[in-house]
Amino acid sequence: MTLVARLLKTAWTPGSRAGLTRLGCLVAVLATVGLLPWLSGRDPALTVLRARSAEQEATPEALAAIRADLGLDAGPLPLLGAWASGLLRGDLGTSWVSGTDVLPSVVAGLQVSLSLMGAALVLALLVTCALVAPVLIRARGSAGSFAAMLAAMPEFLLATLALLVGGVWLGWLPTSGWIGPQYMVLPALALGIPAGGLLGRLVADALPAVLEERWVELWRGAGVGQARISAAALRRVLPPLVPQFGMVSVGLTGGAVAVEVVFAVPGIGRTALGAAKSQDLPLLQGSVLALLTLGLVAGALAALVRRRLLGPALRDAGLTLPAARPVRAHPAVPVALAAVLLTCIGWGLARDPYAVDTTVRLQAPSWAYPLGTDGLGRDVLARLGHGAASTVGTAAAVCLAGLVLALALGFVPSVASGAADIANALPPVIVGILVAAVSGPGTGGAALAVAMISWPALSAHAAALVQEVRASTFLHAQRAIGATPWWILTRHVLPSVTAPVARHALLRLPGIALALASLGFLGLGAQPPAPEWGLLLDESRAYVERAPWAALAPAVALAVMAGLAVSLAAYAERGARGAGAAARVRSASGRGRFAVAFASLRSPKAPPDSPKLSLEESAR
Repeated sequence: MTLVARLLKTAWTPGSRAGLTRLGCLVAVLATVGLLPWLSGRDPALTVLRARSAEQEATPEALAAIRADLGLDAGPLPLLGAWASGLLRGDLGTSWVSGTDVLPSVVAGLQVSLSLMGAALVLALLVTCALVAPVLIRARGSAGSFAAMLAAMPEFLLATLALLVGGVWLGWLPTSGWIGPQYMVLPALALGIPAGGLLGRLVADALPAVLEERWVELWRGAGVGQARISAAALRRVLPPLVPQFGMVSVGLTGGAVAVEVVFAVPGIGRTALGAAKSQDLPLLQGSVLALLTLGLVAGALAALVRRRLLGPALRDAGLTLPAARPVRAHPAVPVALAAVLLTCIGWGLARDPYAVDTTVRLQAPSWAYPLGTDGLGRDVLARLGHGAASTVGTAAAVCLAGLVLALALGFVPSVASGAADIANALPPVIVGILVAAVSGPGTGGAALAVAMISWPALSAHAAALVQEVRASTFLHAQRAIGATPWWILTRHVLPSVTAPVARHALLRLPGIALALASLGFLGLGAQPPAPEWGLLLDESRAYVERAPWAALAPAVALAVMAGLAVSLAAYAERGARGAGAAARVRSASGRGRFAVAFASLRSPKAPPDSPKLSLEESAR
């Protein structure tokens, strides 16, 4: 009995738990997708008939023939079983609409999306380097409002503007299709700029604390070049952020549905969306399986890179973590941003958002209409002000729920990592369709759908930080002097994890609002004529060339909201520390000296004539 228990204990390792979680989530998602025709409440035979031929009359005989041909009368379980058995043989089935094999369509769509992802990721890394370089050169951080505004730029609006400017007005690049490398330039711009703003802000947020560590001063005094110091600083801050790079890459592949639609790119996201709308179950299952596999591969590669960056310090609990020191913006920055946002919202609340006057449609900004009018002659300022509560309120609630869930799952990374890889690979549109099939379209269903996929990036960030905090020498020193687990959790682990993850959540707040907007555009969220900011963006896309102010007003409001949230984050964090921080300085410094002594006893020092020192040894 003891031998069996020991074998079970050995088999139930964190790696096996993560693998079982991935497998369970994968099976659950594919089974849910397979039930879509029955969850939606719509007759799948009628939907397939309309997708095959819109002119054919939906007679009972025609519908019965389609049910018999597809095997719908047998129910969902036999269909799922047949699809799973074919999957084991490498067969993804036959499309219900076109009658062709699914596998070539999925492979072709995935190749296009991977090519677009590679181009967008290169551009995102260039934007990241441009945002991080000033921090490394000046050796001090910035509040990050500009990076937050870049991250808040709507991808589908950027895609439309890039199409108009680069493709129509200047004629430099093609506007649709996918034939050669030149066709990926404009879509990559629309995807890469917001992704680069997000990644650049995350890296720049973690650098100031590292650049203030003593090893940087010692290296400069020893004559080490700036390039080598910058490389060492980046190596020190990247491990907890490596999963974010993997998740952003997957998001650029499956989450680029709107951009693929604007540029008519035959990617895997657009393929999945078309299959979901037409209830082409085999094609939808194959597309979702490809996206989930991509998410699992990206998660595994990110974990491998992170372990290589940390080296044996993670295994030997020899990490020395930098203290979080968020950079506060000048008080004028949040005050100015708040004044602009509140003025527009307050001014708009005093006006009628539903009044239609077709005689003034698409009118330019004037004193009567400060932000112009939309395609129906409605006041854009009024709709912007009245839509603030629903847009910001719903997005903030979803963001808070994702933050709480991420912090909770961060302490069980072996279980959460698998679920995070699966959830991150699902496009919001597909999840929105599945949720709407069960609960019906509406703001609540859209919020639930976005909440289900908004936590993976935050959870991966929290899990990486928790793992590194647990492996730090300071935490071992606390245990050695008799600190209780509750003291360690509340005074050291949670403060070290909550602050950066909360700033990360604030950075994603506008993106959550845009995800809600995209679901509203597809009829799964807020419905017209509601003055929701996302709907304002989507309604104005059709006439953005004639009346750009109708689209720029909600886009600028989202950017200002992002800059305000990030610039206030450092003030809120330092305020939360309160006046008790000063009283703990003396005891904290004593604990720090004990941690250094404890670390020196645990790890052998390098000989004096050693030509190279590791980063942790230099810091000590």
